[in-house]
Amino acid sequence: MKFPFTPIDLTHVLEHSIPTWDGSCGFQHIIRSDYEACASEVKFRVGEFAMQSGIGTHLDAPAHCIPGTNTIDQISLTTLIAPCVVIDVSSSCDENYRISPQDVKNFEKEFSSILSGTFVMIKTGWERFWQDPEKYRNNHQFPSVSKEAALLLMEREACGLGIDTLSPDCPESGFPVHQLFLQSNKLIVENAANLDHLPKVGSFILIIPIKVKATTEAPIRLFALIP
Repeated sequence: MKFPFTPIDLTHVLEHSIPTWDGSCGFQHIIRSDYEACASEVKFRVGEFAMQSGIGTHLDAPAHCIPGTNTIDQISLTTLIAPCVVIDVSSSCDENYRISPQDVKNFEKEFSSILSGTFVMIKTGWERFWQDPEKYRNNHQFPSVSKEAALLLMEREACGLGIDTLSPDCPESGFPVHQLFLQSNKLIVENAANLDHLPKVGSFILIIPIKVKATTEAPIRLFALIP
């Protein structure tokens, strides 16, 4: 069957060796019962997971930072589907780079203004270190988003923000991006993958979190559709 769109997977594979915020992944995939141990005619492999909630490609709900706001299970499906743009700063990024309002304006000069309800992805190129967890974490020094750029995206009424690093904020900044976006009931996606396969404009993003009651973060299957 042919579909009128091309799907692009933007999700890192979850495994025990992936980079994490605190350096200890905590992810385990355990086989509890394997095919040969199954007494029935039809054989099954049964496993279980153990993991932190905010690892891999994942979603921050507003309640991650703002008490009394939506948790993962309270986010509506309509909020999890949105038109998407990619602001690509990878050619000039290093570990100290902060995405600025000028980066947003440069994008808009080339592609037109960011429309209300758009999900904004930031491509820094930091994904190239994903297979080297120490370098990817880098003592929490990685490209991030300035408060001023976040404020401009808020003015544009972006519905969410994603980035190909551990966070749009570095600890030294005081987490202004999290505060601005989450207190406005918007979403943050961290550790996005394959942004180099996504067009700068024209795609739709779909964010599919594990629907766990009262959690403030959750791993997601993140993908985009290109008409």
